[in-house]
Amino acid sequence: MPELVFFSGTMDCGKSTLALQIEHNRSARGLQGMIFTRDDRAGVGKLSSRLGLVAEAVEVAEDLNFQQHLVRHLTAGGRTDYVIVDEAQFLSPEQVEQLARVVDELGIDVYAFGIATDFRTRLFPGSQRLMELADRLETLQVEALCWCGARATHNARTVGGRMVVEGAQVVVGDVGEPSGEVGYEVLCRRHHRRRLTAASARAGALSPDVLPVDEPPAAPPAPSGGKVSAPAPRAGSH
Repeated sequence: MPELVFFSGTMDCGKSTLALQIEHNRSARGLQGMIFTRDDRAGVGKLSSRLGLVAEAVEVAEDLNFQQHLVRHLTAGGRTDYVIVDEAQFLSPEQVEQLARVVDELGIDVYAFGIATDFRTRLFPGSQRLMELADRLETLQVEALCWCGARATHNARTVGGRMVVEGAQVVVGDVGEPSGEVGYEVLCRRHHRRRLTAASARAGALSPDVLPVDEPPAAPPAPSGGKVSAPAPRAGSH
């Protein structure tokens, strides 16, 4: 039976890599798919992975109707055995419902990949609707890590390395953007709540008096007679 499957995870956990792997595995068996994406780092009409893999894709506009697009393609003699949608968090709820109809009425498997929550820890509307309608939800098993080494569970938006919690839900950026630009970073929940990014953590570690400084031990009192014995030489000293 065809399925609508939603693969979710934080940024930097391999969603696009898995999408490209699914494309490779199915095309290697003679199946033909159609790939959709939006605002990919490689440019318009591209699905790319941070590992350097790139595939051609259909850029998803706000007015794209998935069902109508596929019906036109099939009516014109085209073939589509499966659909891959990357950056699915950017879809509207109506577009997610169109994907569900592609599965139910056209009998085509749909694999959607996206981030569940935004930089404010709120669900993206597209991701929320996918969770409500998907036949299967999959959390990616490749764990992204917070700068502290713990499992990253939250996405943070940064400006100049500092976490921000206000602004539009969708602002295009990427992990590791240069200082001063809008970027994103994955954090564990504790550091997301504290708004402590890698840059601000380093700043904190370099600030003065992070740890108490012990006073040097006092010199031992001189023995009676006013003479001070020279310390015994340590092994290896010159």
